[in-house]
Amino acid sequence: MTCFPKLAILLFYLIVVGEASKEKSSRLRRWLGAAEPHKHGTLLSKKMVDGTKNRKVKTDQLLRVDDHDFTMRPAFAGPAVPVGVDVQVESLDSISEVDMDFTMTLYLRHYWKDERLSFPSTTNKSMTFDGRLVKKIWVPDVFFVHSKRSFIHDTTTDNIMLRVYPDGHVLYSLRVTVTAACNMDFSRFPLDSQTCTLELESYAYTDEDLMLYWKSGNDSLSTDDKISLSQFLIQQFHTTSRLAFYSSTGWYNRLFINFTLRRHIFFFLLQTYFPATLMVMLSWVSFWIDRRAVPARVSLGITTVLTMSTIITGVNASMPRVSYIKAVDIYLWVSFVFVFLSVLEYAAVNYLTTVKDGKDRKLREKAKQQSLPCSCGMSHTRTMMLDGTYSEADTNSLAGYTRAPNMAEDPPEKQERMVVHLSLDNEYTGTKKKRFRSFRIIQNTHAIDTLSRMIFPGAYIIFNLIYWCVYC
Repeated sequence: MTCFPKLAILLFYLIVVGEASKEKSSRLRRWLGAAEPHKHGTLLSKKMVDGTKNRKVKTDQLLRVDDHDFTMRPAFAGPAVPVGVDVQVESLDSISEVDMDFTMTLYLRHYWKDERLSFPSTTNKSMTFDGRLVKKIWVPDVFFVHSKRSFIHDTTTDNIMLRVYPDGHVLYSLRVTVTAACNMDFSRFPLDSQTCTLELESYAYTDEDLMLYWKSGNDSLSTDDKISLSQFLIQQFHTTSRLAFYSSTGWYNRLFINFTLRRHIFFFLLQTYFPATLMVMLSWVSFWIDRRAVPARVSLGITTVLTMSTIITGVNASMPRVSYIKAVDIYLWVSFVFVFLSVLEYAAVNYLTTVKDGKDRKLREKAKQQSLPCSCGMSHTRTMMLDGTYSEADTNSLAGYTRAPNMAEDPPEKQERMVVHLSLDNEYTGTKKKRFRSFRIIQNTHAIDTLSRMIFPGAYIIFNLIYWCVYC
């Protein structure tokens, strides 16, 4: 009986000590849990709550993806699904005249309602997903008409965003770079303006199944203010829409992004127009060079012709091989004609000079033969006496005959035997002057150069006035 109270006291002591040790151990665990983040250098005032751990259902179960067949469009066999579209142009990367295309990077957004994706929400907030959910649900099959190359950016992941609202409204956005064809008209190049179009259309669904439309009209297209191109000035961005018909499949809604570009002319003024004008002006220098300086005038003419050929070849190398004449072709080829005509002008001057010299030589020889009818009693001496009826040109033709030094010492009858009286028929020389009077300007090479100094610059100035008035 004396041992029972001692045993009861021992049991009570063990129970009290055990409870105290449990409380100390729980305090120790809480302290270690709070001190754990301090080991990594992070101070937390309170523990963050991860909402994903409290969610009782998965995303697929919340949106009921497995409960519906998303291979069919919303409201299948019913009215057409309205799909709104808006676009934000991030950059206009390049315009290629040779390939006749352009490259654009844009954010393409689609808006539609799919009641199959509606979900209960007390806060009425949307849920945002990446591209992995897009593969499990229905999305519009919009493609770019007349596109050559296009891709969705995938750095660091696919640039795709899907946002679902509780009532079933969906926002589907993706970042795309597309290269599309642009039918350009170069008839006014480089003083031209080009209008290019990016076209969007559903590939499978006709207007009876899917109705594409601009969500906010012209406000559906927005651009970055920093967009600029080296050779073009972006004048206007605007949107349009219309129906497109295919004989095999039917009518489709098509959306258009139109933008107008005007080419900067200053680059072509420095690289094309100014050099061509300077070559034409350089070809005029030959009009002030003596016609007897054949190497100088010929080399100047050939140099300007070859330089103009190089300019024309360089311009056409950067352009497509179109079958019509461009504005720059008119200017360059007219300039080439002016340079070529300056070479022909000297060819004409040189030819007429040669012809004139030959005719003068024949005229002097013929005059010499007619003015010496006989040589009666004339010795081998070349002495002649001229009266006043001979012209200066005739005197020059007889310059080889000299006066004998002993002529004055001979008796008069001897002088009569040895001296021949030369004379020209005045009537004959008068008819010759009348015959060649009408060709005086043509045979005068100085007159041709003088006229060219006025005609060539004047005609080129008139051409420039007409050209710039028509194309500007």
